[in-house]
Amino acid sequence: MIDAPGLDEAGGRHCAGGAQALSLTGVSLSFGAVEVLRDISLEVKAGEFVCVIGPSGSGKTSLLKVLAGLWRPTAGEVRYGGTPITGPRQDLAVVFQNYTKSLLSWRTARGNVSLALEAIHYPKAERAARISELLDLVGLGQAIDKYPRELSGGMQQRLQIARCLAQNPRALLMDEPFGALDAMTRQKLQDEILGLLGRSPTSTFFVTHDLEEAIYLGDRVIGLLAHPGRVGLNLEIDLPKPRSQLKTRESEQFLNLRRQLFDFIQRAEEDPA
Repeated sequence: MIDAPGLDEAGGRHCAGGAQALSLTGVSLSFGAVEVLRDISLEVKAGEFVCVIGPSGSGKTSLLKVLAGLWRPTAGEVRYGGTPITGPRQDLAVVFQNYTKSLLSWRTARGNVSLALEAIHYPKAERAARISELLDLVGLGQAIDKYPRELSGGMQQRLQIARCLAQNPRALLMDEPFGALDAMTRQKLQDEILGLLGRSPTSTFFVTHDLEEAIYLGDRVIGLLAHPGRVGLNLEIDLPKPRSQLKTRESEQFLNLRRQLFDFIQRAEEDPA
């Protein structure tokens, strides 16, 4: 079951005591002579939603893969809950941008979610109820027996999210998960993911190139400089919660934050050093 955290008075999540969930200390990554990341140190607290932006070549996806344990850093250390991350973990779930390649085409929605439960040896007798619960949670309860090809892009991405949630993750690492979707579907899924995570203490590390998306979703935005990737911005997002696609985006505070991120990206592209 997805645990339920406390909510603040505005209906938003709060970090569970500010506890550290994910941390990078002095992390660098190189492939031969190519330096991808340099001396990155940052923390993601329990229940915190951190968005990552940066120009092309800033290593956003590379950083996510290091956090996920998919790539080992050349230098530095990655920890989760104080324990070094040396490889993929069940409690760190990754949602990739290309959902069409992440889902198994020969399995139904039920079968795709079941795959994650099978991997963690979830009791067979309880799988059907858990699958139904997760698909209902992401609005796919009526599509339980449909194959990915029978689902829209937004529905396929929700199915991938449901499969990740089946792992009961403590941290969700998302690599531009809504990038290929149309604007209306994208905004709908933004609100759905905030709603889902607002009921859990899951930490989220969300890579995006969309500055407005980063502000709308995030509790904090990390900006990376390029060639190699380095932290150049650490911006707290103190917009009221719950957030509204219209009211929040039209507020003066939101527009000021967007200008700060725009200026950062512009400076990073003009003078990457």
